[in-house]
Amino acid sequence: MRIAAEQNTVRYSGRGTPALDRVSMEVPAGSFYSVLGPNGSGKSTLMRALLGASRLDSGRATIDGTSVTDWSRADLAKVLGAVAQTESVAFPLTVTEMVGMGRYPHLSPLASESDRDREAIARALEACDMVDLANRDVTTLSGGEFQRTRIARALAQEPKALVLDEPTASLDIRHQMAILELLRSAADQGMTVLLITHSLDLAAQFSDHMLLLADGRVAAEGTPDEVLREDVLTRVYSWPVTVRQDTQTGTLRVVPQRTSASSASLRNVT
Repeated sequence: MRIAAEQNTVRYSGRGTPALDRVSMEVPAGSFYSVLGPNGSGKSTLMRALLGASRLDSGRATIDGTSVTDWSRADLAKVLGAVAQTESVAFPLTVTEMVGMGRYPHLSPLASESDRDREAIARALEACDMVDLANRDVTTLSGGEFQRTRIARALAQEPKALVLDEPTASLDIRHQMAILELLRSAADQGMTVLLITHSLDLAAQFSDHMLLLADGRVAAEGTPDEVLREDVLTRVYSWPVTVRQDTQTGTLRVVPQRTSASSASLRNVT
């Protein structure tokens, strides 16, 4: 499933400059694609635009060549799973019940869960290391456990594509790597994965392609080697960095450099 943005521009009321300014990108089917950038660079706005949740002032967002606005919500939910940056739960649910919500697009009206639905839920719980917490009320979970529950719900949909906004936030190292290994494996098996993340190093390890945003515009796009360049990152993040190749894995590592206390100021960070 291919996901694309064509010259997407989004403006918010009360903001002088566009949140997205003529952003174009293409996520090839079956690829692992990461969107990077500083706070306020437009990453989450791009995700909402691609999902049809933000109105475009100009441009077009497409899923498999069809404008996202021409997809019915029901049909889109059958093929695309999404994990937003934040979410609250309005009523009591167990972990299993919340993960089971991922099966709703596949259920007929008034139909009960089938064996296939239960199997999909079980696989998602196992994949996200949530089996032991299956009967817990989600309001009692830690931030990391709740995040894994939300990812499991998206996996239970059995989608052709996943769009995730900071899915490893609140996760410890083990669960960060386990989730990303799972997503990488899914991409290798044909699922399209679009990841929004602040972690340059993790993105470098798992991504086929990257998009780097700055002030709502495309600062760089391409393979990790093409995007993670010292001059580009130093300019975009307004902070000096060194980019090194890991001698064991061959992947790139981005190392922020220390500055003197007298020269460092949050007022200078854009």
